[in-house]
Amino acid sequence: MQVFGSSTSKTHCGRRIFLTLLPMFSALAGCAVGPDFVSPSPPPTEKSTSNKAPVLAGGPRFVPGAEIPKRWWQVFHNRGLDRLIEASIESNPTLQSAEAAIRVAYHNAEAQKGAFLPTAIFNSTDSLNLQSNNRSLETINQSLFNQAMTSPTTNIGPPNSPYGLLLKQLTVAYTLDIWGQNLRSVEAAEAQTDQQRYQLEAAYLALTGNVVTAAIQEAALRGQIEAVRRSIAMEREMLGLLRKQFEAGYAAQADVLTQEAALAQALQLLPPLEKQLSQQRDLLTALAGRYAPNEIAETFHLGSLSSPHELPISLPSKLVRQRPDIRAAEANVHEATAQIGVAIAARLPNVTLSANGGYSAYRLAQLFTPGTELYTASAAVTHTIFDGFSLLNKQRAAEASVLQADAQYRSTVIVAFQNVADALRALEADAKAVKAAAYGEATAKKSLDIVRAELRLGAVNVLSVLNAENTYLVASVARVVAEGNRLSDTAGLFIALGGGWKDENLRDLPPNGPDGPTKEQIEKLSTPANAGLMPAFD
Repeated sequence: MQVFGSSTSKTHCGRRIFLTLLPMFSALAGCAVGPDFVSPSPPPTEKSTSNKAPVLAGGPRFVPGAEIPKRWWQVFHNRGLDRLIEASIESNPTLQSAEAAIRVAYHNAEAQKGAFLPTAIFNSTDSLNLQSNNRSLETINQSLFNQAMTSPTTNIGPPNSPYGLLLKQLTVAYTLDIWGQNLRSVEAAEAQTDQQRYQLEAAYLALTGNVVTAAIQEAALRGQIEAVRRSIAMEREMLGLLRKQFEAGYAAQADVLTQEAALAQALQLLPPLEKQLSQQRDLLTALAGRYAPNEIAETFHLGSLSSPHELPISLPSKLVRQRPDIRAAEANVHEATAQIGVAIAARLPNVTLSANGGYSAYRLAQLFTPGTELYTASAAVTHTIFDGFSLLNKQRAAEASVLQADAQYRSTVIVAFQNVADALRALEADAKAVKAAAYGEATAKKSLDIVRAELRLGAVNVLSVLNAENTYLVASVARVVAEGNRLSDTAGLFIALGGGWKDENLRDLPPNGPDGPTKEQIEKLSTPANAGLMPAFD
């Protein structure tokens, strides 16, 4: 028993040393090699995204520094559009995919955090062993048997063959994060999660922008179809008048045939526009997350879409925080920066502490009795001496990746400023185009009325009427196109400014609960994917 007691004392002494050194190693684990990420500075300009906010005669007024509405599409004051966007956000599979990607990145980051804690493994082994000629053991764990044989307790020795060996053992291992390799790995994983969050923002912005643009395009097509149908009605009316004049002897047959040809040309304009309208309806149905046969109920006309009186212009410092593509590019720089620390730490020594303890006996009744305990404590240091410069080149590659990500970030910012500038210039041109098109349509209509009245009096020929009708048709379509372009470019400005999306909109993701997605979310795929994510609609 004295030998056993001496062994136990040494074991307890080793454990005390282990527990004494553990805080020191833990303190070292707080370090992290490699550069720390710093958010890029705003663009070096204090001016607005436009050198001078254009003043649009008869158009909206630009307000530098104004906040972008969270539901920016409501500036068009169309309830049908609001309902369609709400339905699209709830059912669009692209958003569901983007949200699932966030959860994948989030749980990967959480899995990486598990390396901060020790690993504990329980092992239970029961075996039946045969001893041949009392000299050899066929299937016994030699190391455990040797430890058991050192016990002075005589009643736990190997019984007559065959006999059993029972082992209950717990192994605990912990790799010290002295150089912060795991810390940097977690940092990189969390940056990747942020990147997926901003990808969701981009998907949300793209979806709402596509729905608004498609609805405006539908309204513009309906306006063009209405203009062509008005022209067809006038052509038919004129054809009827000429036929009556021909029957009365006041018009030539050539005039009638010319008018019939003009009517046929007007009719040819209708099918392509109707085809485009049908395709636009199919697009809106798909954006709403529906199959083509289940078409949406909402229809859109230019008269039901209002043009806003004021439009925001974001300052550079705000623009870089509002655009999801800029934020995603910044998160990419963050991830690449953290990977440098991972690569540097991989070249430094690695320390792993491990301990195991348990009981081993030949009979179940002897298990957990004095003399059956097993204790082992160890510390391992590993360091790569030579690997053909593989780790060094991986570090160099990580450093080059930061340069690449930084260049991509700066390129994204430049493109974002270009998008805003293009949208402002487009709106400036649209205001002039709408004004000119409206004047041209009114003038063409007045000219057509005069020419048609003169035709009834015989003062002009049919060719003059046809020219006036064609001019009016072209002017009407041009006015509709100009109004549609102004509305589309208005939506384009909101999209270029980031659509009013804020970081706090993502605070509930992920997960919805401590265990991630609920069972109902997994089994019921038709459930809205944005629970607790998207803005609540009234």
